Amino acid sequence: MQLHIRHETRYVYEETVSYSIQSLKLTPRSEPGQRVRSWRISVPGERLEQIDPYGNVTHFVTMETPHREMYIVVEGIADIAADQDSGVAAPLAGELSPLAFLAPTGLTRANGPIREMADRHLGRHPPTRAALLDLVSGVRKAVAYEPGITDVSHSAIEALDLGVGVCQDQAHVYVACCRAAGIPARYVSGYVYTGTTGEVASHAWIDAWLGEVGGWLSLDVSHGEATGAAHCRLAVGRDYLDAAPVRGVRRGGGREHLTVAVKLAATGGGAPAPTASQVQQ
Repeated sequence: MQLHIRHETRYVYEETVSYSIQSLKLTPRSEPGQRVRSWRISVPGERLEQIDPYGNVTHFVTMETPHREMYIVVEGIADIAADQDSGVAAPLAGELSPLAFLAPTGLTRANGPIREMADRHLGRHPPTRAALLDLVSGVRKAVAYEPGITDVSHSAIEALDLGVGVCQDQAHVYVACCRAAGIPARYVSGYVYTGTTGEVASHAWIDAWLGEVGGWLSLDVSHGEATGAAHCRLAVGRDYLDAAPVRGVRRGGGREHLTVAVKLAATGGGAPAPTASQVQQ
């Protein structure tokens, strides 16, 4: 499948900002089964490109002149292979050891209920695809998808206690369970093309480690399935903070108004598919 992507981020500030720096992880990863055909980034200020420790393309955008608005646009085309529907990916050469994704973070720390869920669905045997898919069902039942209740600061413990959340909360709970069971797991940010206008376009899911032979199994917890040709991977990390599409700090500005608009269109051997879009305010 070929995905045509446009992602717009606009900050409007109540007062003048004297200095700001943004970290952007908005460029699709180059991995087996995923290739960037073309990509364009439009940002104000100075831009520096780096590859972070997790292999994510990262752009640091700095504005040192007074401003009341920041407008970021990324746009391009990514090819996703049809055989990605298996959800399995071998580790890349030079990639961090899977053991780097065993340690808990503030957002993926486990408590008693998370350990109980991990034991119930994963047990203490080596991980299998069936067991990891069973955990997907368990997390979806325990944390129902409901937007507007949580935000990016909510941890896996808090999301499980609330019983509701969005894709990032479900991913955090899943990762916390895996790590509690001794299974390396990582958080993934990206896009999923649903083919339906109004469905979520900006998304989060997980990779779980099946061992040297099995590699990484990529699972979309919110949709209850292995990832496939409709999933475009932007960044991976220990949790949301490592893989967030846009993060930044600023000096001044007062209150801010953030608008994000993501539009996807797909082709796959035929006429262009419908466009899916999401606008967040």
